[in-house]
Amino acid sequence: MSRPPFPREVLRWYLEAGVDEVVGEVPVDRTAAVPPPPRTPAAAAPDPAPPPPPLPAAASDPAQPSAVAESADTAVKSAYALAAAAQTVDDLRRALEAFDGCALKKTAMNLVFTDGAPDARIVFVGEAPGAEEDRQGLPFVGPSGRLLDRMLASIGLDRTMVLISNTVFWRPPGNRSPTTSEVATCLPFVERLVEVVDPVVLVAVGGPAATALLAQGAGVGRLRGRWFSYATPRLPRPVDATAIFHPAYLLRTPAQKRQAWRDLLMIRRRLDAP
Repeated sequence: MSRPPFPREVLRWYLEAGVDEVVGEVPVDRTAAVPPPPRTPAAAAPDPAPPPPPLPAAASDPAQPSAVAESADTAVKSAYALAAAAQTVDDLRRALEAFDGCALKKTAMNLVFTDGAPDARIVFVGEAPGAEEDRQGLPFVGPSGRLLDRMLASIGLDRTMVLISNTVFWRPPGNRSPTTSEVATCLPFVERLVEVVDPVVLVAVGGPAATALLAQGAGVGRLRGRWFSYATPRLPRPVDATAIFHPAYLLRTPAQKRQAWRDLLMIRRRLDAP
């Protein structure tokens, strides 16, 4: 007969599965026996009440797709209104702190908005915060963030010279990928961030960020090494944009670092261009 797993092994399995946060304030002992409810004498059943009249088809299900879509559309409109009123990066941060249209805010520990210089000539936008980013409230501070720092240093940059952000500003539970609705809700703030900073170069870090910012269906492997034009109605001019491999992908696939180095050199040349 196999022995039951030790508590340490169970915790290690939870961490590998992405369960690294607790939600309740008090732990629940799932192994404790639950006493059965007290038995009461059976009472005579009352006469059954007549069934209620059927609801109209439009009101029969409060969570029907049309109602969900309307709620998401309202959140996006609210995000655009709040973002449009912001004139600085700090204004955008305060707007996000007051914004309740993204459900991820309810499960995350901290808002993860930006790190770096608000007047930077280059902006890096990743996908979503991870566990370490959620704890510190800063983007790219885990293992992939440390690799990004080394990548920046290789072309003479550091965090005081760039601005780093994400397409989603709160950590999805279990480090899952953000949904299309979550990205759409945060995108107005990303667009306004680029407008406020008005950089020379915009870099999408990883495939999801490239899809959101560049509106391209191809994967990052096909988008990297190329320049695109990023424009919004409030930008004074289009911004040169490109995509690079996410540092987390490079940690798993070191063979791609040669391509990443070429991309960094391309970005450095664009920054140095008159």
